[in-house]
Amino acid sequence: MSIVEPLLLTTVRISTYNRQELLTNATGFFFAPDERLFLVTSRHVMHDKPSEHFPDRLVIEIHVDPDNMAYATDYSIPLYHNGMSLWRQAVDTAGEVDVAVIEIDRGRFPGTDTYRAFTANHLLGPHEQIEVGTTLLIVGYPLGFHDNLHHMPIVRHAVVASSFGLRFQGEGFFLTDARTHRGISGAPVVMPVSVHAPELGDLPWRLLGIHSARLDVGTRDLQLDEVLGLNCSWYADILLTLTKN
Repeated sequence: MSIVEPLLLTTVRISTYNRQELLTNATGFFFAPDERLFLVTSRHVMHDKPSEHFPDRLVIEIHVDPDNMAYATDYSIPLYHNGMSLWRQAVDTAGEVDVAVIEIDRGRFPGTDTYRAFTANHLLGPHEQIEVGTTLLIVGYPLGFHDNLHHMPIVRHAVVASSFGLRFQGEGFFLTDARTHRGISGAPVVMPVSVHAPELGDLPWRLLGIHSARLDVGTRDLQLDEVLGLNCSWYADILLTLTKN
């Protein structure tokens, strides 16, 4: 497993189902604020009234053999229990935040030795500054595309495209400039850490955001104007709120 970049093991492909009907594909990643483990994705992956998207479970692919990445199994995560939703989501002053987390029972989880999880140490520190144009990676499954032999995601290059730390147009996200597609909703948006940081373990990355969706302009002429190529990434510090006991 040493030849596999640990960053790729943080991220999984999500399939959403209503009973036995496959609905959509998306991206998620693992976050462990303490001894607990959470799957993070976009809130609209779990429930989206405008598109009438109402799955009752998620299925993720998990590696089960650290010596052979071709071996993987499906792990089903129910979204409801006795009619009550099991995921956590948040609202802020501007409305709903398009991020959701759901706790995973580590005792039943098959991927004990073959996944990596971001921690609170991977979030941006209070004195760290991010400049416009900073190089980022978005890790995920655009249009469901991935290495389907080894069950690995791919990465897309991105840059910070709005003033980091400001809520773009009052919303809890910043903008990235990257080529993205359906299926990458819920992907981690990360920045490499160049200095030695033992607290990050084998994941020398800052988790800056959670990719949500492409941003378009309502006045764009569909025939004359290309899409902007801009995307919304919700600030990752929302995870500390969503994973509180």
